Amino acid sequence: MSQKSFVWLCLLPLAVVTTAFFLLPMARLVVAGAEGPHGLAGYLAVLTEGRYRATLFNTVLLAAAATVVTLIVATIAGMFLQRHRFPGRAVLIAMLTFPLAFPGVVVGFMIILLAGRQGLIGDLSNRIFGEKFVFAYSIYGLFLGYLYFSIPRVILTIMAAVQKLDVGLEEAARSLGASPWAVQRDVVLPALAPAFVASGAIAFATAMGAFGTAFTLATNIDVLPMLIYTEFTLAANFATSAALSVGLGLITWLILALARTFSGSAVAAAG
Repeated sequence: MSQKSFVWLCLLPLAVVTTAFFLLPMARLVVAGAEGPHGLAGYLAVLTEGRYRATLFNTVLLAAAATVVTLIVATIAGMFLQRHRFPGRAVLIAMLTFPLAFPGVVVGFMIILLAGRQGLIGDLSNRIFGEKFVFAYSIYGLFLGYLYFSIPRVILTIMAAVQKLDVGLEEAARSLGASPWAVQRDVVLPALAPAFVASGAIAFATAMGAFGTAFTLATNIDVLPMLIYTEFTLAANFATSAALSVGLGLITWLILALARTFSGSAVAAAG
C-alpha cells in the first residue's frame, strides 16, 4: 500500500463522520429553512419581522454584555490567582471552576434560588424594605446566569496565558520608570490580547446558544434558543425554526472565525 493510499484510508473515518454528523444535517437544516410558504424569503423574516428581529437583537446584546463583563471579572481574578500564592488558593480555584460541571438547567435553578420569588435576595429585601426584589426571570437573571457559567471558562484561559507571560518585560518597564498601571496597560494587557479574543469568543458563542439556562429563566424575555424551541415544539413552524437556527449558527460562526483570525489559535465553543 502506497503512502498516499494509507493517508486516504486513515482519513476515511473522518470523512464519514463529518458527512454524516455535520454536512448532511446542516444541509438539511438550510433546506428546511426554505421550505416554508415564503421560500428563501423566510430567511429574511429573521431580520424584517419585528418579533424575530427584536429577539435576535436581545440575544446578541445579552451575549455581548455577558462577554464583556466576563472578560473584566475573569481577567482581574485570573491575574490575581496566577500571580499570588496564599492558603486556600487551590480551594478557591476549584470553587470558581466548579460551575463547569453544571448543566444550564442547574445554573438557572441556582439563579432562581438566589433571585427568584422564594430566593435569598427576595427574602432579604422583604425584611429590609418590605418588598421582594425578584429579577431571576428577567434579562438581569439571565445575564447573571450567563456570567455564572462563562467566568470559569474564561478564568482558566486567562490564567494559562498569564503563566506564559515574560515577567522580564514587566521588570524592564518598571526599571524605566513605568507606573504599575502603565505596566498593566502597555505590557500585560497587550500580551494577553490573543487570550482575550479566544476566551471572549468562547463566552459569546456559549451565551448565544445556551438553552438550559434560558429555558429555566427566560420567562419575560425572548432569546433565540427559546424562540427556536417554541417555534419548533409549540407552533410546529419547522421552516422558521430552521431559518432562526441557521441565523444563530452563522452569527456564532462569524464570531469564532474572527477570533481565530485575530488570536492565531483554534477557538471552539463549549457548553
